[in-house]
Amino acid sequence: MQATRILPDLQCSLICEEVRQEANGNLFLIGVVNIIRVPQLPVVAGRICIYNRWTAGIGQFNENTRLIAPDQTTVVSKGEMKFELRDPSHSASGVIVFGNVKFETAGTYFIEVLVDDVMKLRYPLVVAHVPQPGQPQPEKQG
Repeated sequence: MQATRILPDLQCSLICEEVRQEANGNLFLIGVVNIIRVPQLPVVAGRICIYNRWTAGIGQFNENTRLIAPDQTTVVSKGEMKFELRDPSHSASGVIVFGNVKFETAGTYFIEVLVDDVMKLRYPLVVAHVPQPGQPQPEKQG
């Protein structure tokens, strides 16, 4: 009996500033992001790219990628794409682009990657307020 559908594995998910395609079809990622440092809040990021690569599956799938606020419930941005894997040895790469993302507060945001409503990965994205030299520091409450 041959499998007609196998849920794929998420091989990687990376946050970057830009993803471009070379003439030969290969993708290259520019500015892989570990942390977002900003001089003031709120701030709007013009473009955030999430590169996801799927493998080891068979069938047609729906990917859903979300950016979740530090309260862990508010969806700041989201994107969907469909892809197909015809053989477990194949892979599918996709880029979700979040445009004009408004970060209201500093803190730990989360990227969630789902396939057919099954969570495959959830990882942090820290937004840090780093004032410019000479800029007044915000008062700490507490």
